Amino acid sequence: MSTEKALTIEQQYLILLRDVIENGIHKGDRTGTGTRSLFGRQLRHKMSDGFPMLTTKHVSLRNVATELIWFLRGRTDLRWLLVRNCHIWVGDAYKKYCAYAGSLEEPDYDVHVDDPRESRIRLMTRQEFIDEILRNDWFSGKFGDLGPVYGKQWRSWQVGLEFADGVSYYKYPPIDQIQNLIRDLKENPDSRRMMVTAWNPTELPNMILPPCHYGFQVYTRELTLEERADLSREKRRYSSNWQNWSVEEMESRMNNDWKIPTRAISLMWTQRSVDVPLGMPYNIASYALLLELIAREVGMVPDELICSLGDCHVYQDQVEHALTQITREPYKAPTISIEERYEYSGSKRELSFSEKIDQLEPDWFTTINYEHHTRINYPLSN
Repeated sequence: MSTEKALTIEQQYLILLRDVIENGIHKGDRTGTGTRSLFGRQLRHKMSDGFPMLTTKHVSLRNVATELIWFLRGRTDLRWLLVRNCHIWVGDAYKKYCAYAGSLEEPDYDVHVDDPRESRIRLMTRQEFIDEILRNDWFSGKFGDLGPVYGKQWRSWQVGLEFADGVSYYKYPPIDQIQNLIRDLKENPDSRRMMVTAWNPTELPNMILPPCHYGFQVYTRELTLEERADLSREKRRYSSNWQNWSVEEMESRMNNDWKIPTRAISLMWTQRSVDVPLGMPYNIASYALLLELIAREVGMVPDELICSLGDCHVYQDQVEHALTQITREPYKAPTISIEERYEYSGSKRELSFSEKIDQLEPDWFTTINYEHHTRINYPLSN
């Protein structure tokens, strides 16, 4: 029997990064930058080994948490992110604005800037665009609405678009995939149908960017008695003579007194397009955080995180930075702390998962012992 220790997810990630650089084929792309690309890879991580934040460069947990909460709330507006100082989606929105404003034959003072210093009408700079999104409701509605992206599909998937008397409407009510997932986990945890998808072909044309990570599936299993006993010891919910207890007494204590979980939950997400240096570290941390939140809600233990990857690429202008990163030695993975500050009304009844999500804020999440190398300022291609 092999005793070789499995590679950490960061070691797997660095191997993938090197593989794409050294063996990837050269491909064109929609941004015109050009990539080195490989197809079809998988990485795995045991959540008991720590929270998978990469350490060979800094990853912002605040940005990860902000975007994930935005998804889970079903939001698609850029302003909500900007108010929380998260600029992840600015590039795509600004590109949309430039394409529209740049195509106008006549100046439009709602979208152009009158610049007397240069004696011309011009497009807004990126920072001017951000400021306008924050202060101008009309502008925010026109250029800050990113279309039916992830959150819309997760929380309000719609089908059956019909037209009558010149008005479009949906024949069927929207589907809340996240709430359905939580219900199924509680009522039928062995189901093989516990999936969430963001790839809605009927709404792809209206999205500012089609989903890169387009679906995820969860899987649960029963914990063994030994695993539950380990959890009991971790929480110090045992006495010095526990080894003399019968199996029945141990199970009774774990079930009734200590409320030790009986199941473990794993999550696998699928990604069609993977910006390995810049996007993937955030994807890993985001789905790990999602797994933590779901596990808490359904009273299970986070088990395994798996990513199934399609087109894995490094943009040509990222190669030099990536070569620096793969020379760095990873640190030990940190752990995650989630401070629950839910406010209850009335009789302090149990909140639904949706009600909890509506209260979540990014500063509830903290990494513990997150040691990392310096930032790497990878170029972003939109």
